Amino acid sequence: LLKYFSPLGFWGLVNNAGISTFGETGWLSMEKYEKFADVNLLGSIRTTLAFLPLLRKYKGRIVFMSSIIAYFTLGNGIYSMTKAAIEKFCDALRLEMKKFGVQVCIIQPGNYARSTKIQPPVSAEEIWNELSEEEKAVYNKEYVQERADFFNNILSKGSMNGNEVVDAMVDALMSPAPKARYMVAKLKEKALVFVCALFPTVVMDSVLSYALSK
Repeated sequence: LLKYFSPLGFWGLVNNAGISTFGETGWLSMEKYEKFADVNLLGSIRTTLAFLPLLRKYKGRIVFMSSIIAYFTLGNGIYSMTKAAIEKFCDALRLEMKKFGVQVCIIQPGNYARSTKIQPPVSAEEIWNELSEEEKAVYNKEYVQERADFFNNILSKGSMNGNEVVDAMVDALMSPAPKARYMVAKLKEKALVFVCALFPTVVMDSVLSYALSK
């Protein structure tokens, strides 16, 4: 959470709080789903509602930290779920706030795991030990290790230039004409978003299945 006060009053709110983890759908407990929804989604909503009267009064800005992972998932569906939900919340809020002169912006970073430390490397052993007996009967340690190695490889390729995301946040707050969405990502990441957003689901599934099999 970042709040910006100008001489004109309460001007800007940045909802930046977020947590991430790795795991296929059945590997994660209901408690973990609830925690992620509470922090990544409901936390931003609670904060927004608390400051909405001031933001309307001073015709301010609201900035939300989303992710390109809102469009697809590669092993962290629980994170994708919350980011997709916050995108829809922002879409509704942006339209509703136009009549008050309040602008709503979404930041969509690509892979900045190395600069933000939002997701530490995952341990296949820890994942296996936390699986239920039902899940252990379906999967094996080798598969879990393969998935962990795949995900850790993605993390290792994350950008260290976190200032690029900060620059987008500043522009969203200070520009006379801010964008509704700021996608701060590598060309390959933007291309994947393009495929997921515009192509039929069968194409998206084929691309992601291929990536997961590598």
